[in-house]
Amino acid sequence: MKPNTLEKQYKNVLSGYEQFREKNKKEIEEESFVFAKNFGQDMAIDETGLIDGDLYTIVINKQAKSKKGALAAIIKGTKSSIITGAITDKVPFTKLVKIKEITLDLANSMDWTARQIAPNGLHTYDRFHVQQIVTDAVQAVRVKLRWKAIEEENDAVLKARELKVEFRPKTFSNGDTRKQLLARSKYFLYKPSSRWTKTQKQRSEILFKEYPELLKSYNFSLYFRNCYEYKNIKNRFEDWIEKVESTSLKEMKVAAQTIKRHLGGILNYFVNGSTNAAIESFHAKLKLFRQRIRGVVDKSFFFFRIIQYFA
Repeated sequence: MKPNTLEKQYKNVLSGYEQFREKNKKEIEEESFVFAKNFGQDMAIDETGLIDGDLYTIVINKQAKSKKGALAAIIKGTKSSIITGAITDKVPFTKLVKIKEITLDLANSMDWTARQIAPNGLHTYDRFHVQQIVTDAVQAVRVKLRWKAIEEENDAVLKARELKVEFRPKTFSNGDTRKQLLARSKYFLYKPSSRWTKTQKQRSEILFKEYPELLKSYNFSLYFRNCYEYKNIKNRFEDWIEKVESTSLKEMKVAAQTIKRHLGGILNYFVNGSTNAAIESFHAKLKLFRQRIRGVVDKSFFFFRIIQYFA
């Protein structure tokens, strides 16, 4: 049998896809699938760019460990009213009130959705998304300084041309120019100094000497990471916020305001130590499945297959 013939026979006859399509016309049209039986006590919610860059909201049962029964809902879009409407329409309220905990990131739409579908549960912000806000603030400081260095070099080049002299940018002891120093510092700023290579240590010494505000931002990010390691947690986070707000670092202040606004959900991490790792793993499985089938040609058949595997 030809491969194409086998594929058509599987899709149209063997798989049960035709019956699925007939039974779920509305769900397929709206790209909204909810499985009430898969809602349990330990849930997670997140968004992912699944097909053609469009965002889909996914809700999973963490106790199923990304296997059959894990997928509780997959709905196109991130608008809270649409997501909550689709879920509350299919899942009995008596089941939703039994959810003990739901993990999520700090997106406002996710927060509101979690409040609606898990009214009695802990709403726990994922530790790694929270830490990323602070590390992104450090990178924002670095990027701002790099653009300033590029602008200064461009001005120096133009001035050298006007004076008809050769332009030679300042070079540091490790061979970096100023803009190269800032560009090449990106990755080690994500890591603690104990994990830096010899080259990175040398570059960091030059970087922090030239840009003390970047050193201050980096130290704030390490301090914030350590907040998760101590028992007297609330005071540690509040102390970090207070110290950041007393500085002139605009990017870090924005991060501190975000942390302050979501502090309740951040502190819920210390109840059970829950993160969104389970749903990130689930996303990885979906993307791997999509790669193996070489992209999505028929959306409804793609949904049918992942529902068979995970719902």
